[in-house]
Amino acid sequence: MHWDIVWNNFGYFLVGAYPEGPLGGLAMSILLALGGIFGAFWLGLIIGLMRLSKKPWLKYPSLVYIEIVRGTPLLMVIFWFYFLAPILLGHTLPEASSALISFIVFTSAYIAEIVRAGVQSLPKGQMEAARGTGLNHFQAMRYIILPQALRNMIPSFVDQFVSLTKDTSLAYIIGVNELTRAATQVNNRTLVAPTEIFLTIAILYFIVCYVLTSISRRLEKHLARYQARGR
Repeated sequence: MHWDIVWNNFGYFLVGAYPEGPLGGLAMSILLALGGIFGAFWLGLIIGLMRLSKKPWLKYPSLVYIEIVRGTPLLMVIFWFYFLAPILLGHTLPEASSALISFIVFTSAYIAEIVRAGVQSLPKGQMEAARGTGLNHFQAMRYIILPQALRNMIPSFVDQFVSLTKDTSLAYIIGVNELTRAATQVNNRTLVAPTEIFLTIAILYFIVCYVLTSISRRLEKHLARYQARGR
């Protein structure tokens, strides 16, 4: 066994060549996941609300967007932005930027469906009661419906964050130095400890995802107690 190779390169697995070089490794994976879920939340919220609209010019474009993106593998979305950006923009995007945009676009389609399901899970009387107080549709959605629905969506958002954290490994394919690529670089350089290296990487992914899953479980229990007290 060659665990000394893992130990000698453990810092590279965590942060890449930083601070002497660019950030990479697990830190890059987490940054991609954080940026992806933050951007996807706002984009998905907008698309999800468009999906709920009764206006065809809002509803159907959002529906087409959701169905196309959800029906396309994430790897293909990454290729789209990486290879199409030079054609559309006239210049190439950095690999990390291409990956981040891909994660935002891909995850936003799933966030949109979470938003739609969360809003539709509330009793229809909520909207009617809000409109009865004199609020218009936008005000009722902003002040009455969304605060309740978003609270119920939190566990689903965390689950999506866990999934995106694992999906960041696909950025490897376009050269982003995230955790999987960092491990591959070390393995190609040493050639004697692939089992130890990739087992370590699997454990690091597991730790991050386990922490996020634990947060999701706690949130679910907290929300269940909160709703029980509300009754």
